[in-house]
Amino acid sequence: MAEYNFLRESQLHIVYGGNRYNVKITPSLSFSQTFAEDAYEVKTLHDQTKMFSGTSITKANPANFSFEIHLTEEKDESIVLDLLTDYDTSTGEQLLKSFDMYIVTNESTFKLEGCIITQGEFSFARSNPLRLSISGAAKKLERVGSDSYSLPGTLQSASATRTPTKPLLDVEVDGTNVSNLVSATLSVQNNINWTPYETLQNSLSVTSASNAMYPSNYSLNDRVLSGNITQYLTSDNTSTFQTFDTSARIAVKTLVNDTTFFNFTSGASDCMFTKRTGQGEVFTQTFDYRLVNSPTDLGTLITY
Repeated sequence: MAEYNFLRESQLHIVYGGNRYNVKITPSLSFSQTFAEDAYEVKTLHDQTKMFSGTSITKANPANFSFEIHLTEEKDESIVLDLLTDYDTSTGEQLLKSFDMYIVTNESTFKLEGCIITQGEFSFARSNPLRLSISGAAKKLERVGSDSYSLPGTLQSASATRTPTKPLLDVEVDGTNVSNLVSATLSVQNNINWTPYETLQNSLSVTSASNAMYPSNYSLNDRVLSGNITQYLTSDNTSTFQTFDTSARIAVKTLVNDTTFFNFTSGASDCMFTKRTGQGEVFTQTFDYRLVNSPTDLGTLITY
């Protein structure tokens, strides 16, 4: 009888620097990779109208993945934040940390090789746990074995408990507390380009997916840190209706037991923002902000 793979029974492991981390994720997990097709016109002896196209498949597109985690009081998920924000200082170039990711189900073990996190979004909403949604790209996706496959790396110990946090938000714009908060987000986007990896000589030797050409190197174009802050529109804040600022200081913090748990604080004039209004049962207004000055390392601005 066929054995199926169930998402709810899957485990995600990150291998970086010789260490392995069993990251607890929500059911929002996806990963895939496609092959690139080159179509060409075909003629036959009996029909010169070119009604159909032939095909050649020699290379794979970069793989894609996404998952979501809760940021807990124990902070066992800090490796994900490090991979999102920090540079790989060992290369001498401005590159992100690359890692391998394994997804283990009750039947199979899948490997995503050479992963790069291209986007991470923190969601701060009242009465909801603090979440981080991750998406990224990788060089190669393959099934490396069954559920009993021996994973590489030294497994790092995890806390005996997991305590999701419901954030108590503390948000400031230019040193002034933002009152009547509804929600906030913070997003880090790493824009990368994969180096062309197709050569005529290698393409001629491709016979199947096992020896197809896969991406190998990438370059980091730029990084965008942005987000939004939504508050109810009240008599206390209508004086700032429909405003903007090109040199503002933004601070987004969450408190746990009266202690700062998560913190993003920009420099004194490192952000811009514009304001927009929203209509519902209760009117709102939203700051859309973006970091405009480049820090040496996002890890110095975002702490957890």
